[in-house]
Amino acid sequence: MRKTGIVAGLAALGWGALAATAEAGPIANACLQTGRAGASAQLCTCIQHVADITLGGADQRLAATFFGDPERAQKVHMSKAEADDAFWQRYVVFGQQAEMACSG
Repeated sequence: MRKTGIVAGLAALGWGALAATAEAGPIANACLQTGRAGASAQLCTCIQHVADITLGGADQRLAATFFGDPERAQKVHMSKAEADDAFWQRYVVFGQQAEMACSG
């Protein structure tokens, strides 16, 4: 999906809808549990919505583990397994689109 499509889709939802999500997904939960100063409910929910558009459930669950274990992200990134390489490509796209859609 094009980057502008992600941003337009999130804009159509409106920030109120993003903040009012009844059930947070694995990315939003992990984001909120980090305790980092910038990890607001609004930001974490936005990131989750981008994840819902760009990543499947298994990818989201794996990516969520990176919040608490950054070393695991490095291991997946450096892995020579084809499945890890394919995941990492999807993860990079997710990260780029989340940054574009949720920053600011």
